[in-house]
Amino acid sequence: MPSKLQNTLCLAAALAFVGAGLAEEPRGPAPAPHMAAPRGEAHPGPSGYQRVAEPSGWNTRPAAVDRAAYNHNYRAARSFHVGPYHRPPGWHAHVWGYGQILPRAYWTSQYILADYWLFALEVPPVGYEWVRVGDDALLVSVDSGEVLQAEYGVFA
Repeated sequence: MPSKLQNTLCLAAALAFVGAGLAEEPRGPAPAPHMAAPRGEAHPGPSGYQRVAEPSGWNTRPAAVDRAAYNHNYRAARSFHVGPYHRPPGWHAHVWGYGQILPRAYWTSQYILADYWLFALEVPPVGYEWVRVGDDALLVSVDSGEVLQAEYGVFA
């Protein structure tokens, strides 16, 4: 295991090599072995990791759409942190609700939530997909772009 002095010397040599010319030799005695910087043991990483499995029947989509059952704008029960959202170029932030027509730029493949069950979203009916729009998830017709249902605040 390299000592603190060896690490400092390697750093000094590296700085000298790149032309920094500012590295100095450490002064004073070498630290005692019991005073060395604490280091944890090497972690081999996960073993036997399995991707989250799709729930049984995750893609058994209802063939008929009961619009009255879907036409709601809900506040999500949970929020998920999945990374930044970038809206389509040239579009501004907007809060969408059921019955509105979402422009095609918002429901291209990069916005579709294929793993919708990971975000506590219900199975979409045939011809509909969940898409992310900002912090919200919208259930959208892939034929017309009509919003069938909105879940606000799914993503934080």
